[in-house]
Amino acid sequence: MSKQEYKSGFVSIIGRPNVGKSTFLNKVIGQKIAIMSDKPQTTRNKVQGVYTENHAQIVFIDTPGIHKPKHKLGDFMMKVAQNTLKEVDLILFMINAEEGYGKGDEFIIERLQNTSTPVFLVINKIDKVHPDQLLPLIEKYNSLYPFKEIVPISALEGNNLPTLVEQIKEYLPAGPQYYPADQVTDHPERFIVTELIREKALHLTREEIPHSIAVVMDSMEKRGDGDTVYVGATIIVERDSQKGIIIGKQGSMLKEIGKRARGDIEALLGSKVYLELWVKVQKDWRNKMSQLRDYGFREDEY
Repeated sequence: MSKQEYKSGFVSIIGRPNVGKSTFLNKVIGQKIAIMSDKPQTTRNKVQGVYTENHAQIVFIDTPGIHKPKHKLGDFMMKVAQNTLKEVDLILFMINAEEGYGKGDEFIIERLQNTSTPVFLVINKIDKVHPDQLLPLIEKYNSLYPFKEIVPISALEGNNLPTLVEQIKEYLPAGPQYYPADQVTDHPERFIVTELIREKALHLTREEIPHSIAVVMDSMEKRGDGDTVYVGATIIVERDSQKGIIIGKQGSMLKEIGKRARGDIEALLGSKVYLELWVKVQKDWRNKMSQLRDYGFREDEY
């Protein structure tokens, strides 16, 4: 009997903001590596999740939601998303079954016309709709683009994810194992730690502070022979009023952000964490290239 061929490749997840790309990535990888929020556009950099089994390795790339840009940060996010499409073996175009077809999808499908990469249509959040609603949705998208496969899933519930993984493997080329079997992401831990802090700030401040938050790592180190990791980070906002919201009454909001983030960071690092947070105002940072670079948004990396 011949030895089974090892398959590996890169798979990009694209879709309108807030269709559940990060939830999907975390569920497939089985660990939290992408931040989740009910606010659209929470993913800013490419987050790579690595799924490894005996005969295959899938490297998932979760791109920023594709949308028409409104500022320099938006331009940057769009370039990242577009460039990713050219570098991968397969594209998963994810839609939200509950929302159905929208203008944003039209914008994405236009961009897909220029790629020769195979594209799957992944219909997420099927747990939220009646099965009868799926057929018209499938017909609509099928009339717009020649998808290689159409797979309905619920990322949250895990429905149909094993089927999707099997279908992805069919389209991967023979290739090497790019990452060690126990590695689930290519991002350094410092990046994930700042993302976890940003996630908590977004969750807790709801509508008041949409995307004007960046988190910068000041220090992350073990001191002495203890097993505690000391983390110092600064939350960057655009206005004084936002700084007030993040700090909260007598520092209550900042304390809560820190408490929730610390739990996730301890789970990630597998050790006790001492977390210290500061808040700083940088007016209009999303439109200043130099500050975008300082906060980790570097065009030359893509």
